[in-house]
Parts: sequence; C-alpha cells; structure tokens
Amino acid sequence: MRKRKLFGKLMKVSVMMTLVVTLILTGQVTVEAQKFNMSYLYFGDSNDYINYVDRTNDSLQVVAPSYLDINVDGTLNTEKLDLNLVNEMHKRNVEVVPFLSNHWDRTAGENALENREALATQIADAVEQYNLDGVNVDIEGLTEASRNDFTDFVRLIREKIPSEKEVSVAVAANPSGWTQGWHGMYDYTELAKYSNYLMIMAYDESWSGGSPGPVASISFVEKSIQYALNQGVPNEKIVLGIPFYGRIWNLDDTVDYTKPKSEKILGRGVSLSKVDDLLSNYDAKIEYLTGEEVIKATFEIKEEDPEVKLYSWGEPLDVGTYELWFENEKSIKKKLELVQKYNIKGTGSWSLGQEKENLWDYYTMWLNGEYFVDIEGHWAEEDILKVKEKGWMVGMSETHFSPNGSLTRAQAAVILVKAFDLEKKGDTPFFKDVSSSHWAKNAIEIAYQNEIMKGKGNGIFAPDEKITREEMAMVLYNLLADKEVAEEEDNPYGDVYSEHWAYNAIVTMSEYGVFSGFGDGTFRPKEEVSRAQMAALMNKISIDNE
Repeated sequence: MRKRKLFGKLMKVSVMMTLVVTLILTGQVTVEAQKFNMSYLYFGDSNDYINYVDRTNDSLQVVAPSYLDINVDGTLNTEKLDLNLVNEMHKRNVEVVPFLSNHWDRTAGENALENREALATQIADAVEQYNLDGVNVDIEGLTEASRNDFTDFVRLIREKIPSEKEVSVAVAANPSGWTQGWHGMYDYTELAKYSNYLMIMAYDESWSGGSPGPVASISFVEKSIQYALNQGVPNEKIVLGIPFYGRIWNLDDTVDYTKPKSEKILGRGVSLSKVDDLLSNYDAKIEYLTGEEVIKATFEIKEEDPEVKLYSWGEPLDVGTYELWFENEKSIKKKLELVQKYNIKGTGSWSLGQEKENLWDYYTMWLNGEYFVDIEGHWAEEDILKVKEKGWMVGMSETHFSPNGSLTRAQAAVILVKAFDLEKKGDTPFFKDVSSSHWAKNAIEIAYQNEIMKGKGNGIFAPDEKITREEMAMVLYNLLADKEVAEEEDNPYGDVYSEHWAYNAIVTMSEYGVFSGFGDGTFRPKEEVSRAQMAALMNKISIDNE
C-alpha cells in the first residue's frame, strides 16, 4: 500500500519535472559528438598566426586568414597569401580556408558580382595552386539588390571548386528578419544549398559609430540562430560566430557635435586580451548583466590619470566617461551552450589572437557540452552533466563543479525549488539569518512554505550550514512520500534506530531506491551530503519518473 501511494505522488512530481525540462531545453545535448570550430586570422603576420594557433590546445579544425582580397575592379588579389603558413597549418592538421573579402568596399563588392564568372574561376585556380582547403566567402556591405547575384556567385564557386574542398559563407546575423540593406543581400535558404556551412556573424549588435551597447547579447545571438533555422538552413550547416573583442565608447563624444567624428571614441574595438589591462588603470564599475549575458564597465579618465592608448599607433584616450562592453568566460560559455541547445555544427570566431589565452583551457570542453574540468572520470560525472543540462544545479565557478564539496541548506533549497517547480503560497515566513538580499531567500521561503524544509528553531534557517544525509532524507520524504510509519523489519541499516528523528524518512526513501546507504550496511546519517551525491539523487529521481 505504501509503495502505491508513493508512486502516485512521484507521478505527480514527474509531470511538474517534465514541464520544467520542456521549458529549459529545446534540444538534446550529445556530449559524444565533437563540434566544429574555426577562427579568422586578421591581426598580425604569419608568425603571429602560428603562435595563435599553437596556444589553442588543438581546438581548431579550420583557420581563415585574410588572403583573398577583391580589388576595386572585382578581380582577385592574392598578394598576402603565405605558403609557409599553409604548410605549417597542414602539419598541425588544421585546414586553411582563406576568407574572400571586399572589406566593406561596396564598389569592389558590386564589381565582383558583375565579374562573378571570372572571379569564381580565379578563386578555384588559387585554391588549387596554393593547396588551400577551400574558401570562406565574406562579402559585406552590399544591399538586397545584390541578393540573387551573390547567391549565384557562391553557386559558381561551388561548381568550380572540387567537392572535397570547403565553400562556406559569412552571413550577417539577422535576429529581426530584416530584408533590406546589407542584411537583405544574404539569402540563407539558397546559400545553404551551395555551401558547407553559413558562418553567422553574431556580433556587432552595437557597432562602431553607433550607440553604446552589447556586441553580442544572448537574445541577439539566439534569435540569429533561430532565424537561420526558420529559413530552412539545416542545423548541421550553421556555425555560430563568437566575438573575441569588445567595444568602447566615450560617453562625452556621444553628445559632442563639434568634435570631428574621426577623433571620437564611438564603439572602437578592444581585444578581450587587453580589457583587464585597460580597466586596471581606473576605478571601473564592472557589471555582469544577467539576462543579456554581457559585461559592461563604466569608468572615468581624469586629467591626473596616466595616458592610455587603445592601440600602439593611436592617440591616448581623452579625459571623459567611458563605457566598455565586452565578453568574459561566463558570457562566452552561455553562447557556446546554444550550440548544444540547437545542435548546430559549431562555432567560428573573430578573430584569433584577440581572446584571453586561458579561454582555450576550456573552450573545446564547453563547445561539446562538458562544462566542468573537475568531473572527468568522477563517479557522478553523468549525473552532474544531466542536472546541469536541466538547469537544476550550476557550478561553483564557470569551470569547476566541486563534486566533493559539501552542499549547504540554501543550495539544497534552490535545487529542489527549481527541479520541482515549487511556487510561493501563503504568508511569507521570516528567518532572522536570511536577509532580504540573500541570494537564496526566495527559494528558502518557497521550500519552507511547501513544507519540504524547516528552520532550526527560534527563527533560524542556517542557510550556510552543511546539509546532512539525515536532513536530506527528511527533505525528500516531505517532498515525495505519503506519511506512513516504517516497520522495524524494513530497516537495512545498523546505524539508524527506530527512535531516530528521521527514521521513517531514511527507511522509506531507501526502500524505494531514492536515497540509499553504503555497502557496509550503514547510512551514516550525520555525514554531509556532497554536491555529487545531490546530483546523483536528482538525476535518479528524474530517470525513475520519465
């Protein structure tokens, strides 16, 4: 009888958990499938490029150097092409797919399309002559009037280049479905037919010369992926562009109508590798904007401050108030999670060498849905990945889960409220040791109101106290079980007696396989629950009720 009642309650919980999972996930994470990664090479020379690649920890399959330029008359210019770099990359099993660019010169771009048959032939000849692995078509700054000609140009390249060679296209991010201007020149649907993939330039949401704002907020990026999918582009042909730079604005320049525009700081690019050094000179206010998943730094340069240049060849920054919008590990990780969410081909980046070098310690792991460096080979690795995937547990940092660390009562409350979609009801309780600004205040109150966790008495919750196995058994019992008295003969543990305050909870949860003891016949009720154990518990409950 008791088993039937418990099963019925678990079924109700299962419905709630399924709803939560549906809201959190729209795609399945496949950890085994290795995702694709490429990067553009633009700043520096061939020796720099080789160094940039060597520090990526074998994270790249393709590099796209700026080797194929379009002359103003629409012909091909290969004078920057360096065979030594091609050979060095091939030694490293990295393919070289130079990008073809008009560098925003509209006349050059339009002449290229007018001359597309001959230009496509020139490109095919260069691919063969220099042992290139394909071409990345990166023509920008035209309009919807060039839409069909541009698609036809890509078709011609595909016809003229051997099928084993790559033809990819850099396309403008289009989160709002614009059909005019330079966004209108890219026919995603047709371009996908003639290319190995579309590299979505999911950056410059705020651009040089525009108003201050993020380079790539998470909504901008996600809507750009959704647009491609809605245009019928196969998910395996979508590559997400990641910015390795931020942008800086002098706020005084945004309202100064007398200063020459060329002298203004309005969204100039700043390499992520330079951000920390720049901000270290000032008393900067740095905010991580949750929801947008970007970082904004605000700082003031005063007359007495040391001179700082954005670039070695430029003038020092003027006195004034500045905003710097940029990416860090957390924001890049959020973007990489979209690769798994939509199961797209992988990522590209602009541009290699601008990133912080330690990014490559984690990039491939994050790209492939593995988020923590300290769980590889851990007995609970799969459980941790599953509950992370569901959004029920997060790491102690962007790179570490701390599986053997103890779980606090506050952390337990947050996990359970998320997993079971519990809501507030009735009057809000008050705990003297949970301030209005406490990070887990809402979850603690919800857990208390739903009678799954209690305080310690005298208005104390003890949010930072480590939760023990006996306490966790009671929490799960309150959440899942119908309250019946366990029989003495049901008890498998030598260290849990019928007089124990959590006896019913421990025996019941053990009987139904929710929370078990150890191989030596003990339950160890006073032992602290580890984060790995909590992940395993939550994943087991989820699996048992799918």
